[in-house]
Amino acid sequence: MKLNRLLKEKVGLTVQKDVDVAVIGGGAAGLAAAIEARKEGVRNVLILERGEELGGILPQCIHTGFGLHYLGENLTGPEYISRFIKMVYDLGVGYKLETMVLKISPKRRILGVNSVDGPLCIQAGAVVLAMGCRERPRGALGIPGTRPAGIFTAGTAQRLMDVEGYMPGKRVVVLGSGDVGLIMARRFAVEGAKVKAVIELMPYPGGLSRNVVQCLEDFEIPFLLSHTVTSTHGKGRLNGVTVAKVDEDQRPIPGTDRIIECDTLILSVGLIPENELSREMGVLLDQKTGGPVVDENMETSIRGVFACGNVVHVNDLVDHVTRSGEIAGKNAARYVSDELPMTRRISLKAGRNVRYVVPQIISCERPLTLYLRVNRPMSRAMVNVGDELAFFKRIVKPPQIVDIKLPGDGRIKGGKIVVSVNRRR
Repeated sequence: MKLNRLLKEKVGLTVQKDVDVAVIGGGAAGLAAAIEARKEGVRNVLILERGEELGGILPQCIHTGFGLHYLGENLTGPEYISRFIKMVYDLGVGYKLETMVLKISPKRRILGVNSVDGPLCIQAGAVVLAMGCRERPRGALGIPGTRPAGIFTAGTAQRLMDVEGYMPGKRVVVLGSGDVGLIMARRFAVEGAKVKAVIELMPYPGGLSRNVVQCLEDFEIPFLLSHTVTSTHGKGRLNGVTVAKVDEDQRPIPGTDRIIECDTLILSVGLIPENELSREMGVLLDQKTGGPVVDENMETSIRGVFACGNVVHVNDLVDHVTRSGEIAGKNAARYVSDELPMTRRISLKAGRNVRYVVPQIISCERPLTLYLRVNRPMSRAMVNVGDELAFFKRIVKPPQIVDIKLPGDGRIKGGKIVVSVNRRR
């Protein structure tokens, strides 16, 4: 039996409230989308957020580095997101906190629940998906060993320290060099813990170069590339991990293993876009990004359903997240006002040394920005968009998003265009 029919029969649920634009998620992308939709003249905008407060993950990110591109300022996470929360208040954008969205139908009917309203059924004119992403847990890594206390994801450790005020450990090993892991290595060092090492499987860092310098080199924290944790030790509490070097196929090399004594293991091993709702409602997903296939308007394969931020692909900067939210919110407003026409659709395909490109579908009838990730580092790189356009980049790296600004002058033609990265000759 369908969920909406079941809810109607059990609790007499009917459509409680019609909204013009419903935004699922109150983080940086969702707030930007809601604000932009409201600025476009949409009066009835509603944010549905499962957390206790607006802002997503940013209230616990007390380090600086936010807003350098978007605002031209170097802000902490709480400082950055507070500006958007204030705009939500000032513009009168509606929101519901501690609200779990259970299901969204292709016709944009939203089923949810919270402790104040109970079951909810909301019909939206347009939906913006902005659920963000989650951390990959230990269970997804398959690390053998015991299951002692002292193993945390980087985000969990960050919340414990920066929001709850707890110190998770004193002798720390960080597995993975994603940005949050690098920042947490520095955070532990600042609080007086001994960071024994940051371990990275790949032969290059997983986070931004500036974070490698500011978080590891400035604090003289050992950084082991092409290494991994092969086992954990300890019963009640972690007391050590086995670390080994890996070969080109990322397999541990026999005879290179050694034990590092520690009481805490921090996992910074990747983020996964939160797309259970998207998948269930039938949105077409990109296997490379883990997020919806979107066009330049951030519209998904379902008309009237838009997506933005880390639910589309994991971004390296909150500035990119905010801009994608603005695009989604603006075009959601255009959709409910019947001002979003169908345009010619050119599919972009990832070619040589390109892991993925977003948006995947464009019209190239107006200027727009492409975002892509490469598979391996390359200096003196040329980003080729079909045979018509080429853009020089001094260096490209897998952890860093490459943004390409297309002129929108109609030079790109055809139904499918390959985007590739080649070394400049």
